[in-house]
Amino acid sequence: MVQADANEVILVVGAGDATGGAVATRFARGGFTAVVTRRKLERLAGLAGRLHAEGLPVHPFALDPRVEDDVVSLFSRVEREIGPLGVVVFNIGPNVQFPIVETTGRVYRKIWELAAYAGFLTGREAARHMAPRGRGSIFFTGATASVRGGSGFSAFAGAKFALRALAQSMARELGPQGIHVAHAIIDGPIDTAFIREHRQDLLETRPLKPNVLDPEDIAEVYWSVHKQPRSAWSFEFDLRPWAEAW
Repeated sequence: MVQADANEVILVVGAGDATGGAVATRFARGGFTAVVTRRKLERLAGLAGRLHAEGLPVHPFALDPRVEDDVVSLFSRVEREIGPLGVVVFNIGPNVQFPIVETTGRVYRKIWELAAYAGFLTGREAARHMAPRGRGSIFFTGATASVRGGSGFSAFAGAKFALRALAQSMARELGPQGIHVAHAIIDGPIDTAFIREHRQDLLETRPLKPNVLDPEDIAEVYWSVHKQPRSAWSFEFDLRPWAEAW
């Protein structure tokens, strides 16, 4: 297994129980120190406990990624007290569905703040710390809505379109400086507690595997993209289960 450089850190903003947690775990197993955030610290207890049980270094933090001063402070603290950031993953996707006439300004603004503005703050701070070293990876987790709007998804798609544009702009600016910026399109349902509770139909075999994405398999792709040689970097990769209609 390829290992991280000594003391190198992965920061996952939005380390939930599916993709974010799986990515943090995969990189920790590859030698990184995992720094994970959610808005409520207690929601990181399960992930932190599992990593500790494997003897892997993890530092959980509560963070509202929409608050600029808090984001700046966290990045500075990680660099000062834990180690240099080698990978930063922005993994927030507040998916909501409302008819356009029922979408309030408050809802639209909140989704944009969480999925687009917070991504900007995260990406900017990652760049500020990585650029002087001339290396690092910044990943943004997108969705089908990043490239295609859908009925009832005006707020979510608007925010995800903006996040993708941010990633494109950063990749063009930072790639020549040695920083790998990549955008992932997750096109399909992910195996989560919500899916298991509310969409058992998606877990039926068709005929060999469930029609959902396994978070550990997603994490393995993030790892492989991070390990790509500079002469063959991917900017965008899309992931879907083999049975997904697209």
